[in-house]
Amino acid sequence: MSENNENPAGADRINLEAPTSPTREQRANGITAFNGKASELAAKARKGELKNCERDFQQNAGCLLNFYLTVRVATIRDSSMVIHAPVGCSAPAALYREVFRRLFTAMNKPQDFDFHWLTTNIGEKDVIYGAADKLRFALEESHRRYSPEAIFILTSCASGIIGEDVEGVVSEVKDRIPAVIVPIHCEGIRSRVIQTGYDAFWHGILKYLVKKPEKKQKDLVNVASMLSYTWQDRQEITRLLKKIGLRPNFVPEFASVRDFQTLSEAALTAPVCPTYTDYLSRGLEQEYGVPYFLYPSPIGIANTDEWLRNIGRILHKEGEVEKVIKEERAVWVPRMDAVRRSFDEIKKRNGGKYHVMGSLGQGRLVTQTPFFHELGVTTPVALCQDFDDLLLDEVEELLKRVGDFDIVVNTFQAAEVAHTARRYDPDMVLSCPFQGSAYKREKGMTRIHALRGDGRKWSAQAGYSGAVACGNFLLQATKNRSFQNIMLKKTDDPYKEWFYRQDDPYYFHKKEAEGGV
Repeated sequence: MSENNENPAGADRINLEAPTSPTREQRANGITAFNGKASELAAKARKGELKNCERDFQQNAGCLLNFYLTVRVATIRDSSMVIHAPVGCSAPAALYREVFRRLFTAMNKPQDFDFHWLTTNIGEKDVIYGAADKLRFALEESHRRYSPEAIFILTSCASGIIGEDVEGVVSEVKDRIPAVIVPIHCEGIRSRVIQTGYDAFWHGILKYLVKKPEKKQKDLVNVASMLSYTWQDRQEITRLLKKIGLRPNFVPEFASVRDFQTLSEAALTAPVCPTYTDYLSRGLEQEYGVPYFLYPSPIGIANTDEWLRNIGRILHKEGEVEKVIKEERAVWVPRMDAVRRSFDEIKKRNGGKYHVMGSLGQGRLVTQTPFFHELGVTTPVALCQDFDDLLLDEVEELLKRVGDFDIVVNTFQAAEVAHTARRYDPDMVLSCPFQGSAYKREKGMTRIHALRGDGRKWSAQAGYSGAVACGNFLLQATKNRSFQNIMLKKTDDPYKEWFYRQDDPYYFHKKEAEGGV
């Protein structure tokens, strides 16, 4: 059994007879827009009254296919990927060169750093007559060229709109292609919530790739980690698990097909990001009895303590875990205290406060916010790219721990982020790609996170060493603003002053059209 509530939100039985997962809107009331108090958000969600706030204007949206799904599936070893889409939809797969190029052999990077993918290049005629022949050819060509153990099919808006019978094509070719073929229904039009793409991926893994366990491996822990945690974070998690006699099975980047097949043999599934891990964790427990917990993630000293304790409690290693926690705290808590004292000095010079605007996904909302409090800084407002009921209990618990704060649910709407940064004027804004001109400010500004391939020690976040590294990184950002100052002077603000004067970041063109500006 899981360590969560008996009937947590969104915990309906996973139907692996279906071609794909439900959307996050269907199974967990997912939204992508909200502006208000975190307590209001939680209260409305608890009552079932939370509704998506429609924007008058939207700059962009996250694509289920291309929001880091292609670049992640492409890294699965012993496999190839077929993107059933117009050729442009395959372009983000090439992002692996940016995301992973910093990984070195000394960091245990897999040697077979040679990824394979094809696109069916759906065109105008295919939209009219269908593209099943192209998909069939691409699967056969992928087998001929690469002899993979698995072939992943990623669907697109175009294949979804024409109603392509992907499973029918798979049935036709599976007898002459020895690879396991895994359809992933990640059409961008299915859902506004990016997490739906990850759920669809895990559905395909559970339905087609995971095997019944040949044996249970009592020392194996499944860890499905987000792309925004670095290779050093993986090393830190590996180090901590090794100290209690365990070893991680990291998925999806650089995992082998065999690693996915043996997910069912693990003793436990532990989270790095709870909402990213959710669908896989529930499916493995349902189908194969693999226990799991979803919260907390090992971010910050206190959360890492609790993460290890959850593992120890489920696997009956409480004594070993407490010994490790004592040893680790003796090393890292003094260093964390030193970072906190540095922030205390900054606060003395800053009127007794230091405000940080951060977070990104739901997982970071419930882990990064208490981490800020460990550093002695406060969060008057947090950004969250989407929100659903899966972490409602955790958000309510967070409110008890740190008090109420404002929240803007925002799926990479750069204008809204810039507006929020200007309106709250925090001492430090943590931003990331797609978040626009939030850097255009006199006060502090740096990134929320690195990506998997960032090999620098200061880019770590997970575990004890990651907590100290991240704290020092934020501290450094208070001292060095050279890049920020250059950007501030040499780039124009893309938004007009009248927009910044509005109280609501969702204000755009409606009042202007009515003559109100």
